[in-house]
Amino acid sequence: MSRLFQTLTLAATLLSAVPVTAADHTFKIGKKDFLLDGQRFQMRCGEIHFGRVPREYWRHRLQLCKAMGLNTVCAYLFWNFHEFEEGRYDWSGRRDAVEFCKIAQEEGLWVVLRPGPYACAEWDGGGLRWWLLKNDDIALRSRDPRFLAATKAWLNEVGRVLGPQQVTHGGPILMAQVENEYGFYGNDARYMGELLQMMIDSGFDVPLFACNPRGNLRNGFRDDLFSVVNFGSDPAGSFAALREVQKDGPLVCGEFYPGWFDTWGAPHHLGDTSRYLSDLEYMLKEGASFSIYMAHGGTSFGMWAGADRPFKPDTSSYDYDAPISEAGWIGDKFDQTRELMGKYLLPGETLPEPPAPMPVMSVPEFEFTEAAAIFDNLPRPLVTPAPQVMEKYGQGHGAMLYRTKIPAGPAAPLEIDQLHDFAWIRVDGEEVGIMDRRSQRFKVALPGREKEAVLDILVHTMGHVNFGKEIHDRKGILGAVKLGGDEIKGQWGAYKLALDDTQLPVLKYQPADQAGEGPKFWRATVSLEKAADTFLDLRSWGMGVVWVNGQCLARYWNIGPTQTAYIPGPWLKEGENEIVILDLVGPEKPSSSGHEKPILNDLRPELDFARGLGSKTELKLDGVEPVLEASFDRDKKDKVVDFNKPVKGSQFCLEALNSQDGKPYAAIAELDILDGRGQSISHAKWTIGYVDSQEMVGEDGSASNAINGQTSDFWHSEWKNASPDYPHRLVIDLGQQETIGGFKLVPRSGHNPGDIKDYRIYVGDGLAVEKE
Repeated sequence: MSRLFQTLTLAATLLSAVPVTAADHTFKIGKKDFLLDGQRFQMRCGEIHFGRVPREYWRHRLQLCKAMGLNTVCAYLFWNFHEFEEGRYDWSGRRDAVEFCKIAQEEGLWVVLRPGPYACAEWDGGGLRWWLLKNDDIALRSRDPRFLAATKAWLNEVGRVLGPQQVTHGGPILMAQVENEYGFYGNDARYMGELLQMMIDSGFDVPLFACNPRGNLRNGFRDDLFSVVNFGSDPAGSFAALREVQKDGPLVCGEFYPGWFDTWGAPHHLGDTSRYLSDLEYMLKEGASFSIYMAHGGTSFGMWAGADRPFKPDTSSYDYDAPISEAGWIGDKFDQTRELMGKYLLPGETLPEPPAPMPVMSVPEFEFTEAAAIFDNLPRPLVTPAPQVMEKYGQGHGAMLYRTKIPAGPAAPLEIDQLHDFAWIRVDGEEVGIMDRRSQRFKVALPGREKEAVLDILVHTMGHVNFGKEIHDRKGILGAVKLGGDEIKGQWGAYKLALDDTQLPVLKYQPADQAGEGPKFWRATVSLEKAADTFLDLRSWGMGVVWVNGQCLARYWNIGPTQTAYIPGPWLKEGENEIVILDLVGPEKPSSSGHEKPILNDLRPELDFARGLGSKTELKLDGVEPVLEASFDRDKKDKVVDFNKPVKGSQFCLEALNSQDGKPYAAIAELDILDGRGQSISHAKWTIGYVDSQEMVGEDGSASNAINGQTSDFWHSEWKNASPDYPHRLVIDLGQQETIGGFKLVPRSGHNPGDIKDYRIYVGDGLAVEKE
């Protein structure tokens, strides 16, 4: 720890010229505890993101945090939220971080700041700026000079704005984070050192820290930077792992998960409340500090929701099954947390009563009587010899229409190397197919043409991937577009449909029954006698984006699990309100209503527009020799397995033969495939090629959880309505042939069934194939 204290002392010396007020406090990292004004301080912290909460409700939510028993709140700064356009910073409205800190201080709460540059948090691109991706070869989260220069400018701006809010200058900020979970991403301690120095240079003189999941604490570790560990269960084991790398200092859980986030097409997540409370009490008893992630999740308003790897778009609702719900409601989880916290208050602390809930209302059904077809409201195109990614055209969100002409000819397949994320293909205005990144389906059959025709590729983006190497997630068309195997030559027009404040006001609406063909913006005017919170019912709509009184509210998708969109009362008004819905696939009925309660867990896979794009797969292991046959030990540590000799293949199959406890269940938190140098192979083109069993009723045990990089969720074989016995098989399709030198398996944490014992590994090119 000596280098840590030297660094903190240096930071204080460098900033000794800054005036200190009489209200200043001291906050230090002791050998065993945090010390606030020289007294032991156990940090009972909870995460709340001001960008996910209406500004008008900040005080209400912070009062709830205080009433729950928290003495600190943790807040991210999402870089792209404050600098969406290069060099233009925005700290106003819902972005006013200073005001959030001031309200927290007024409510008796300290603040832990997490300024990035990378955040994750299921936020678009993990908070990284989309326009950095205009550089083809940039390496994000590395010592790439372009990334470091942009990061330095950002952190200097953060220091300018929030430096005065540090506890050393009379504000509430006790600590600030350097990067976020970098150990999962890389192992460059020099990179972490660069960012550490940037934070100091930008004016941070409070203790600085790094957080990592339990299995990644050593990656990028520096003994001059305080470390904390993130986990969702097993605090004893996680703190033991932390002590292996950091011998003294307070024990801190940087992210403690009471629930989990949702992705489109998967069940709504509910945390195990009894386990959460038990682990929380363990930390309280042991004197450990923690941050509940999330104490209040809120909403990823607008188009700020990110996407899990390899590509699982996140819902706009960020309810997280947190103690404080998306709309600021409280219930049993809040009450039980409050009761538990009350037993471990520090001297002089008391718990205030929770504030009253915000008013809520229902809204009778109303019709959308006007519509504006996208193809009748196109801007002027940008013309290039070949289609480029959206970022090259200066666009970070929304949709883009790519248009060119194709010659007369027979029916032939249209193929694109990669497309991010969804595309509707039209020939002379007639829809002929859909491309879908989830399944890597980038091939559509075009009909024969007797004359030259117009080819339209309407691309719709979801969030930039926010985790893993896949954060290099450029949108639009990536690579060549081929017809019948030949690249389409000629000029391409790119029509920017950013779905922003510049596009919506100029839309030309018509009566709905007279609007053109294809995707449309629909508009309704709703008269209200009062303004209060409500939940917009979107079950009759397909897929798209919603605006309320010009405010971009949310993405929606009828496949669920979320079927409503939370509208905060301050975003409505007495009298007339305008609601606009962009629907890319068309509504069953162009109407909606407002409910007093949300619909968060209504899955409807039968409505997925991609149903039928591909057949189900079947396993083909007959006659295939395993690359490896072995056994895992019983401990919960990560399992890293090296093959004696690297092998090549495009598919990887884990065949689990039995479990450690003899039960029929198999579970994996994470399965990573390593190249010949022992490095993780990019997940960008990965899909689940085959799985024999996955639980999708009792919980989200989908196979894709095993390859998304998140060790707090997991693949689990069925248990709710059936319990098929071993063997259990999982095939990962890598999307292309790779050299494979081994793999890493992370067991599900805690004392849960499903740990695999004996297994076989197969590598090949046709282990899972589509059924005839």
